Amino acid sequence: MAIALWIIEGLLGLFFVMTGSFKLFQSKEKIIASGGTWAEDFEPDLIKIIAALELVSGPSVIVPRLLWHARYLTFMGAAGIALIMIGSTFTHIRRKEFQHAIINLVFLLMAVFVAYAV
Repeated sequence: MAIALWIIEGLLGLFFVMTGSFKLFQSKEKIIASGGTWAEDFEPDLIKIIAALELVSGPSVIVPRLLWHARYLTFMGAAGIALIMIGSTFTHIRRKEFQHAIINLVFLLMAVFVAYAV
């Protein structure tokens, strides 16, 4: 169980640092052009806020356990990722992008697993 938890935490942390960085440093138009059609529904400032939340949540899932300190931060990071994924899932369902919604549900389940197991 501990190995599975480390693997899932690593995947979540890496994924959210990468996607958060991409969204934070790209314009809305570049996000849309690279396949992020969901961004059409959001203002650029809100996209940057989402990106910042992803950038904070990603490392907070990994770093506290690496340092063997403040495990509650891992829980908070996983809960933050879960909230982001809930919003993302609803956005994709509303846009009838069901394949993306399923992928987001998988990340949601991973985040819930980490929050529960910590």
